[in-house]
Amino acid sequence: MNTDYKIAWVHLTSRIRQLLVATLSVTFGISMYIFMNSFMSGVNDTQTEITFTSMAHIRIYNDLPTGTPIPIMKEPMEKNTILMVDNARHILYTEGMKNTDPIVTAVSKISDVQAVTVQMNENVFLQNGVSKVSASLSGIDVPNENKVFNTSHYMVSGDLKELDKRTDAIVLGTGLASSLGLSNGDNVTLTTSDGVTKNYKIVGLFETGSKGTDQTKAMISIYAARQLYSKNKSYATDIQININDYNEARAVAVEMKGITSYKIEAWQEGNSQLDSANVLRNITAMAVSLTILIVAGFGIYNIMNMTVNEKIKEIAILKAMGYNGKDIVKIFLTQSVVIGFIGGIIGLILGFTISKIVSKIPFKIATLDTLPINFNPKDYILAFVFGIFITFWAGYLPAYKASKVDPVDIIRG
Repeated sequence: MNTDYKIAWVHLTSRIRQLLVATLSVTFGISMYIFMNSFMSGVNDTQTEITFTSMAHIRIYNDLPTGTPIPIMKEPMEKNTILMVDNARHILYTEGMKNTDPIVTAVSKISDVQAVTVQMNENVFLQNGVSKVSASLSGIDVPNENKVFNTSHYMVSGDLKELDKRTDAIVLGTGLASSLGLSNGDNVTLTTSDGVTKNYKIVGLFETGSKGTDQTKAMISIYAARQLYSKNKSYATDIQININDYNEARAVAVEMKGITSYKIEAWQEGNSQLDSANVLRNITAMAVSLTILIVAGFGIYNIMNMTVNEKIKEIAILKAMGYNGKDIVKIFLTQSVVIGFIGGIIGLILGFTISKIVSKIPFKIATLDTLPINFNPKDYILAFVFGIFITFWAGYLPAYKASKVDPVDIIRG
């Protein structure tokens, strides 16, 4: 056994340049695999974070009727049947949810639920002098809003907690404030769809990185919103829920079905394109990374194949001396595994270094200051294991070929 390893070591060290090229193939493949997956994972997480700054994993709300009422039934009826006909346009429909406290309590008891908050969302007009724009007003429960959306993290000026201290306080998105020519500390006039007008003082500005949110959203305390719209103390239009794993939103939403008759909607239902985009990015990154590793494997295969052809006479002599096919496989497979191991270790270091350098590149968007990179240990483990796997088979195939050499034919030749 020791002799097999010594022969493998001699083959490796006799061609340093060849060893270096083979090792660099593995190093490059593994380092690019790590970098690509770290970068794409960082991009996906950032996209998800921006998405969920204004959208919870699960939403409960009073959905509008989807069916078109039929005033007269089409089925045949008996002669003496009295038929009541209603005009669908005159049917009274109640929007919002009048008593959300029992629902919030019941939802909070589910083990997968991480945080729950209530909101009162309405369309309003904001005016500053002659500038007037439409906006989406959210009455929020500040402490719970922070638990669900981490809103305080996206404040660029002011303090979100000021909303609970005064009923005339309002927080605007940076894009909305810019459209009105306003800044923190200024006053703005708000007009509801019912024509109610009230003046508010801007106590903060936020920027999530989502253009649609930053240009249209304004927030006041939910208590102030209920007062503005003359609603009861438990009224809300939305219950926003975050769970431990947002990918399980559909399953948890099904679990909540018995809690309320209101619409329970997982985020995937209205935003399937975001889910699809994440999956496609992951598939693309994985495909590119695996291609790089496979190409590196072919490089090692070619080198090992050339080595077998160069050493064919030595192999014949070894077999003539009594070495069997297993010994020959062990010699060349040892060389391949050593190349994979050395290249793998260097590749892990190089991949981490490249990722670290890229993570320092300035990139200003929302709360980001640099390019998003994830340092996930799983990527490093998978890269090393897959690198060893590729080099094993890249070495085994030529080694198996060498083990089948007939020493008599080679010596005669």
